[in-house]
Amino acid sequence: MAAISREEVAHLARLSRLAVTEEELDTFAGQLDVILQAVAQVGTVAAADIPPTSHSVPLTNVLREDVETPCLTPEEALSGAPDVEEQRFRVPRILNEDLAS
Repeated sequence: MAAISREEVAHLARLSRLAVTEEELDTFAGQLDVILQAVAQVGTVAAADIPPTSHSVPLTNVLREDVETPCLTPEEALSGAPDVEEQRFRVPRILNEDLAS
């Protein structure tokens, strides 16, 4: 693979609307060349025998099956409450009367 040139870096910078100095052109050309070599090396990996996956580790459902089960009646749910009003738990007021309205 041919090394990326300063002109190619300048062209990419113009396309990206980036202001790049002359020193940065040389620096970026070297850095982009290293990156492109690394990408090319990854592309040479023999991956034909590896099945494609969506995640790096297998995913399994750790939750139980969503099955409808019987639930408590309102009377059963409220049976242990210290105070009940109109089929609701009654609790002490925590705000003073001026803030409650």
